[in-house]
Amino acid sequence: MKVLVINCGSSSLKYQLIDMTDENVLAKGLVERIGIEGSKITHKANGKKAVIEQPMENHKVALGLVMEALLNEEHGAIKSTDEINAVGHRVVHGGEKFATSVIIDDEVIKVMEECSDLAPLHNPPNITGIRACQELMPNTPMVGVFDTAFHQTMPEQAYIYPLPYELYEKYAVRRYGFHGTSHKYVAERAAAILGKDMKDLRIITCHLGNGASVAAVKNGECVDTSMGLTPLEGLAMGTRCGDIDPAIIPFIMEKEGLDIAGINNLVNKKSGVLGISGVSSDFRDIEGEAEKGNKRAQLALDIFAYRVRKYIGSYAAAMGGVDAVVFTAGLGENSAMTRADICKGLEFIGIKVDADKNNIRGEEKVVSTDDASVKVLVVPTNEELMIARDTKKLV
Repeated sequence: MKVLVINCGSSSLKYQLIDMTDENVLAKGLVERIGIEGSKITHKANGKKAVIEQPMENHKVALGLVMEALLNEEHGAIKSTDEINAVGHRVVHGGEKFATSVIIDDEVIKVMEECSDLAPLHNPPNITGIRACQELMPNTPMVGVFDTAFHQTMPEQAYIYPLPYELYEKYAVRRYGFHGTSHKYVAERAAAILGKDMKDLRIITCHLGNGASVAAVKNGECVDTSMGLTPLEGLAMGTRCGDIDPAIIPFIMEKEGLDIAGINNLVNKKSGVLGISGVSSDFRDIEGEAEKGNKRAQLALDIFAYRVRKYIGSYAAAMGGVDAVVFTAGLGENSAMTRADICKGLEFIGIKVDADKNNIRGEEKVVSTDDASVKVLVVPTNEELMIARDTKKLV
């Protein structure tokens, strides 16, 4: 059985074609900078690598190019789309409708569309990916795997907002959390690397990329996470503001003459490290400018690291301590500087990073000092494998 996994982020698209008889990856790739200058696909299959540089204004265009790469005579992995037995899609928000993965039909897509107000940067590209695949493979079953599922174990004290309780009863206004598939995978892998049962550990997982979140995983279950009703809450991100004083919203709306759509666009697409730096939403661009002495670029990096550090401290308090901190996703896996900056100042709770061990990109490794009481790990996430397993199970 061959499963194609589609993972659409706000400005990226990851994909893998997996043979589920042995979980062997037949082809995989990353589409970067969708909607940003310099977009490209890095595609790998059968030991061959192809880099396709082409403007991609949206996810539909990107997915069309992915299918061309998979079918390519030189660097492809299949001769026909009929070889793909099922497609598993990462879907960000399922509200309270979906606590588990489901077979996608018209009704499921309708609910996803209804949840788009809660994840305006993600559910629309997720749906675009699903519809594009349905057009290309109309007879192939599709499965939706929801980012919110892993966080359903949070206690009420963590997910209920201090608003009139009726708003939760009427509209399900609550903390949902996202990146759940990634948080679950890296927490499980960290426990395995440390040779311990996840049920005996207190783990803080840091999924850091253009979208970023932190989760507290105690005794194998998520007990808190930084994203909330939508993926806007929490850390400063690529283009999202994260935690701010709610009164800023009406204040800026009045001063700038913005309507609801305008303020939503500002906090979701023009804020975060892009808004602070004025450079880009891509951390690589910002790091490059900071190295040149750009003070706003450095400020953006400092604010990002500071906010992650605060969440690590608060989650250590919430769990009564911490045994391991795990870094994952594009920035968490690849930026030694970011990991070091975040951990700086956390020595008082037993977090100490070894500079030599930490000098890695995309490797699975313990990077804390030998005498550190809290282990710090880098674990490349594998949301695609988790999605493929759920897809196989349902199909």
